[in-house]
Amino acid sequence: MNAAPDFDDDWLERTLRNDAAEHRADHVDDGGFTAGVMAALPAPAGVPRWRKPVEWALWGVVGAGVMVSLPALATDVARELFRLAAAQPISLPHVAATLVALGAATWAGAAYVLRGD
Repeated sequence: MNAAPDFDDDWLERTLRNDAAEHRADHVDDGGFTAGVMAALPAPAGVPRWRKPVEWALWGVVGAGVMVSLPALATDVARELFRLAAAQPISLPHVAATLVALGAATWAGAAYVLRGD
């Protein structure tokens, strides 16, 4: 079987690997068919380590270029968002309702993610 490529070990990869380890005992014996197929596959093309930082830098350059080419757009959007927010009356019941809604959404999301299927 081919050796696993050395990719960056980020949180998603660790989570997927840990989840797979929990279900590894559920394997159905196929007489080595899967291992033979996997051994016949070519090695995956490795991604260079410098690729992810370069992508972030390029997207940063693109974002800066957009902001430089459209300088009035950012201030206009910020001004309109402030006018929308300032036009809304804010009272203690509104703040409490917002906090309850955010808390309910947070708990619902946590319950969904942490459910035991």
